Amino acid sequence: MEFLTELWMPIVASAVLVFIVSSILHMALPIHKSDHDKLADEDALMAFMREQGIRPGSYMFPCPSSMKDMGSPEMIEKYKQGPVAWMTVLPSGPPQMGKSLVHWFLYSLLIGVFIAYIAWHGLGPENEYMKVFRMTSAVGFLGYGVPALVDSIWKGQRIGVSLKFVFDGFIYCLAAAGAFSWLWPAAA
Repeated sequence: MEFLTELWMPIVASAVLVFIVSSILHMALPIHKSDHDKLADEDALMAFMREQGIRPGSYMFPCPSSMKDMGSPEMIEKYKQGPVAWMTVLPSGPPQMGKSLVHWFLYSLLIGVFIAYIAWHGLGPENEYMKVFRMTSAVGFLGYGVPALVDSIWKGQRIGVSLKFVFDGFIYCLAAAGAFSWLWPAAA
C-alpha cells in the first residue's frame, strides 16, 4: 500500500482535473448534443409506460426467457418485426445531477488508484516525467476511453456516439497523466 501514501496527491489531483475537464467538455462544447434522438410521439409512449407501471430498471425487448428461446422461430419473428431495444428507466423526477457528479468524481478517484497502483509497480519511485506520463496515460485510457465502446458492441449504440466518449476518455487520460507526471515523487 506504499503507492497510496506516496501517490495520494496525484490520485486526488487527477480526479479533480478530470472532473473539471469533463465539465468543460459536456457543458461548453456541443460535441454531445446529438447523442440521443427524440421519439416522434414521446408523450404517448410515456403515458403508456406510466399506465403499464414500468418501474426503474434495465429492459430489453423483445426479451427471450432463455438463450434457447432467443433462437426460437417466435423470437426471431419478434426481432424481425421490431423494434428491438435496450432501455434504462430512471426514477421519476428531475435528473439527479448532484448524485451523478459525486459518483463520477468517485469513479475518477478509483481510476486514479488503479493508475497509481500500476504505474508505481511498473515504474517505481523517482522516475522521469515522460515515462510517468506514458504509463499513466495508457492506464488512464483503459479506465476512461475503452469502456465507452461496450455500448456499441452489446447495446447497439451508434459507433459515432461511442467514439465521442472515447475521445472524451482520451482527453481525461491526458489530464490524469499530467497530474501524475507533475506530482510524481522526485528523487531524494
